[in-house]
Amino acid sequence: MTAISGDAPSAAATTETARQVEARLRGEIEGDVLFDEYTRHLFSRDASMYAIKPLGVVFPRHAGDVQAAVTAAAEAGIPVVPRGAGTSLAGQTIGPGLVLDLSRHMNRIVEIDAEGRTALVEAGVVQDQLNRAAAGHGLMFGPDTSTSNRATVGGMIGNNSAGSGSIRYGMTIDHVRELDVVLSDSATAHLAPVDEAVREHRAGLPTLEGRLYRELPRIVRENDAAIAGGMPQFWRRACGYRLDRLARPDAEFDLAKFVVGSEGTLVLATRALVDLVPKPARTVIAVGHFTSVAGAIAATEDALACDPSAVEMMDRTILDLSRKKIEYASLGSILEGDPEALLFVSFTGDDEKELIGRLERLTSLWKRHGHGYHTLQAVTPAQQGSLLKVRKSSLGLLMAASEGTRRPLAFIEDTAVDPVHLADYTRRFKQVLDRHGLNAGFYGHCSVGCLHIRPFVDTADPSQVATMRSVAEEIKDLVREYGGVNSSEHGDGLARSEFNREIFGDELYEAMRRVKGLFDPENRLNPGKIVDAPSMTDNLRDPALPPAGPLRTRLDFEVVGGMRGAADRCMNIGLCRKADAGTMCPSYMATLKEEDSTRGRANALVKALSEPDPHRALGDERLHEVLDLCLMCKACKSECPLGVDMATLKAESLAHHHDEHGIPRRSRVFASIRSLNRMGSATAPLSNLPGRIPFLRRLMDRWLGIAPARPLPVFVRGNLVRWFRRRGQAAGAPAPATGSVPPGSQGTVTYLADSFTTYTEPGIGRAAVELLELAGWRVALESRGCCGRSAFSKGLLDEAKDQARKLTRLLSENSPAGSPVVGCEPSCLMTLRDEHRAMLPEDAAVADISGRVRQVEELLTEAVDDGRLRLAPDAWPASRRILYHGHCHQKAEVGTAATVELLKRIPGAEVVELDAGCCGMAGSFGFESEHYETSMTVGSDRLFPAISAEGDRTVVAASGVSCRQQIFHGTERNAWHPVELVRAALLTGSPATGGTGDESPATATEGEAPQ
Repeated sequence: MTAISGDAPSAAATTETARQVEARLRGEIEGDVLFDEYTRHLFSRDASMYAIKPLGVVFPRHAGDVQAAVTAAAEAGIPVVPRGAGTSLAGQTIGPGLVLDLSRHMNRIVEIDAEGRTALVEAGVVQDQLNRAAAGHGLMFGPDTSTSNRATVGGMIGNNSAGSGSIRYGMTIDHVRELDVVLSDSATAHLAPVDEAVREHRAGLPTLEGRLYRELPRIVRENDAAIAGGMPQFWRRACGYRLDRLARPDAEFDLAKFVVGSEGTLVLATRALVDLVPKPARTVIAVGHFTSVAGAIAATEDALACDPSAVEMMDRTILDLSRKKIEYASLGSILEGDPEALLFVSFTGDDEKELIGRLERLTSLWKRHGHGYHTLQAVTPAQQGSLLKVRKSSLGLLMAASEGTRRPLAFIEDTAVDPVHLADYTRRFKQVLDRHGLNAGFYGHCSVGCLHIRPFVDTADPSQVATMRSVAEEIKDLVREYGGVNSSEHGDGLARSEFNREIFGDELYEAMRRVKGLFDPENRLNPGKIVDAPSMTDNLRDPALPPAGPLRTRLDFEVVGGMRGAADRCMNIGLCRKADAGTMCPSYMATLKEEDSTRGRANALVKALSEPDPHRALGDERLHEVLDLCLMCKACKSECPLGVDMATLKAESLAHHHDEHGIPRRSRVFASIRSLNRMGSATAPLSNLPGRIPFLRRLMDRWLGIAPARPLPVFVRGNLVRWFRRRGQAAGAPAPATGSVPPGSQGTVTYLADSFTTYTEPGIGRAAVELLELAGWRVALESRGCCGRSAFSKGLLDEAKDQARKLTRLLSENSPAGSPVVGCEPSCLMTLRDEHRAMLPEDAAVADISGRVRQVEELLTEAVDDGRLRLAPDAWPASRRILYHGHCHQKAEVGTAATVELLKRIPGAEVVELDAGCCGMAGSFGFESEHYETSMTVGSDRLFPAISAEGDRTVVAASGVSCRQQIFHGTERNAWHPVELVRAALLTGSPATGGTGDESPATATEGEAPQ
């Protein structure tokens, strides 16, 4: 632990202090108190390059809890560090002592005053959360950060955050009216603008608050000249204390605005009254394509002449990285050529005609002045979706280029100069990097002269650390030369505070030190930030990690550093903390606990894998608790820009846990699901009785931990294998309907008879087989093996490997070379593409089969487009709505586009794809007693409400068996597999629908149970 002053305390003294403070806090506050080693490690990091382990972490429920924590910390002589989402890039939210996480519980929107255009919110409210609530009133919070889906209002106040729209809406400081705060002496205060009479009255109070009103004006008066001459003149700044705000002669005395940007070093904000602005009705975007970064920057002047709301630049580094990720790959399909840089120019307002006029004017200006070679005009939300997604994810995409400890680091990354100097400044900036042999990605806000430039540095190499420092000093001097600011939106933190004396000058810097001493005489509030800071090269994250201990893994981790390297790819940008879109991370969305985010789990694994005996550490029960709620949805593999694959990491961790503690009975049962399902089908309907008898359900709960409230799958005696054999497939497919394509004309396709639909929903497989045959394929059914998905998810990796090896051999030996392998259950089919390669990386057959895997929807869409499958124009009622929910593994590996396109081929169907995240079932997860409530909470977040809001005429479709089970359990509405819907839409005269024996999906109504 870093000492604040004097000698560092001994380990024994620190342990005793921690024990006493923890015991006291547990008895005094209503929130949560965690002092265990894993929690301390999780909160030792934010999105910066630094790491400092705290003494403990407190999760306050209200301002009273914050007061109690500050009091306890003061009496123990330890610091307090406030924290929101922990996405700070300069190290503001880490430090010794107590970390107060205000995001978990203090996240209520107290009131929105639409008439007054204000919102009263707690500090932990997320920016997008506020914007969703304000949107109903036609309003929004002005600052638009790229981290808006996880950044908290308290964090934005601490950093004085801005964003892409700052040219129009300014910075956070411009939108804060009043603050409720806790002072360093534990007293509460309400900060708001006051006139001179009120200030004088408060200055007479014999309290710390009284001293603030009494002494601050004196500091300002005594440093008038330093404030006027030492403050950087460029308006977009997030550095130092804002004494210039108090020096305005015509302004009220406003402590609320003064403490904005103080990074928790002066007060702890608990609640804020913020301004809201009208939300523009429309946005149009021009995307200029350029052959160089310099060319894009040069085009900024024309863009600013057209009154934009934002001008953003992205270089080739970001573009190339986006093309490698399924989540962002759609951008590539709408770009023209292969640009070296893009310039995004946004126009917002209510008059679409006027906005398009400005867009056309810019396009004309660029063409006239020779800027760029193409301008893409994105007018509709659909056209803008992929553009905005990639732009907001630039940081994460850049971080994905990390190689081991060589990472793009934020130590010079948000300097800003007046845009008129930006081209020349950037040129000289690049010269500094070139001289030191550093590469960097360029992106950011050209409209306000701020480019985010992150050089790749290995902080584990002392020589590169020295280079990093040299570059930081040169860039600091370059910024001053151009009259810019060293930090324009991300604050000082540990990365830049050291240079504040040089930037502001001795006199102004000493005035800032007086401010800190006035607010915080004992230096307990987030010390070491803004003033009296350590060296920028102290407390670096990567050098602090010990060498990874020896560990033999069952899976192949194709990154530098093996399993620890795979976990340590996480750079804590916190995208897994989003709660309103996408799938990652479903359990975090349910609990709002840091340890339940992908970031939290990755950091916990880094700690375990840094122990002297990582194999034993992976068996730690606290680590197991951290990993427990991971649904293994694999969303992090695609949605995390760095591709942290927590599902694979958890599977490997479980295997080591089993080595230490043995394999639980339930895990063995679920790992044998294919055998159990086959037996259940063979003994149906008797095998379905346990699901209907309460006593047997209670016994299953007690013996296996299977939730009594969860309906069990219904086994079908006439399973897919029996149906396929009975129809005489071995002797050739049945005669085709009149006018259909001869079976076999397209070649052979192998259909994977998965462990689930084969025995519980065989109608899905029948529909798929019949459709493939009608499309001209000869179908071979492979039903003799299991993909190993269930064993893999339970950490039985040796068993899963054996199953993978057997199934791969069967598929390889019994299918024509190069022929496609398809299936209807995404979790099983995608296992052939992903997990098999992780388990058997050197197996040539695995590589061959994984490359032949295709979604059945792809083949059927091709058949419809080629005319081999004919769908009836009147098969569905006009404008019948299909609500489609994709499977998590499908989204992570290949995306849902093929399925959506197939559904769109159904005449008369309106297809709507839900952005409802994970269903919450996640295979066996939703059946497990201790996970049942979390499973239902995940489903209730977005999926259940979206489906329940639909009318009776809407048909629900879902690709995954778990999804269909969860949807029916949570909404009592039947969900159909997409191939069933297509089968029901065939022209009259085609073979009778396979279906499930139920009513046709085209006429299905609400409330039917899935077969």
